[in-house]
Amino acid sequence: MTDEFIDYGKLMDRAMRGVLRDALKIARDQGLPGDHNFYITFETQKAGVDISSALSTQYPEEMTIVLEHQFWDLDIAEDSFAVTLSFGGKRERLFIPFDAVTAFVDPSVKFGLQFSQEEGSGISQLGSENYDTDTNELIVGETSENQATDVATDDGTVVTLDSFRKK
Repeated sequence: MTDEFIDYGKLMDRAMRGVLRDALKIARDQGLPGDHNFYITFETQKAGVDISSALSTQYPEEMTIVLEHQFWDLDIAEDSFAVTLSFGGKRERLFIPFDAVTAFVDPSVKFGLQFSQEEGSGISQLGSENYDTDTNELIVGETSENQATDVATDDGTVVTLDSFRKK
């Protein structure tokens, strides 16, 4: 018997990052239909991430961006994407490798993916622990450590996603 095995975690990770890539392609080519909006959380210090020093200082570890009404020049490559967003009225270009992304959520359809950052451990789709069966809603404001995630709005205000939950 051999110690070699198929790394299903890596295969799943690659496939699920493909879902993110394809969703971004739809947004680029057709715009976001209906009420769709994307919350994308990524590690700001991951190799290949290119954001301004001001954003890097403000978000030294992790940042969540929202693609909804105002985003420009969305470019998608096989292993990364770039987008221009407005922060405090100033447009900034962000370059994000897909392997820096830790979470992708589209709350309009109660869909989310949480990516593991450990080599070979794959990803997990947000499951029952992230779904409120009383309100039939996806809980989008928590990271894997159950910490609130902050989002910067167009006017620079930081909003905790917990504030959007129905209580």
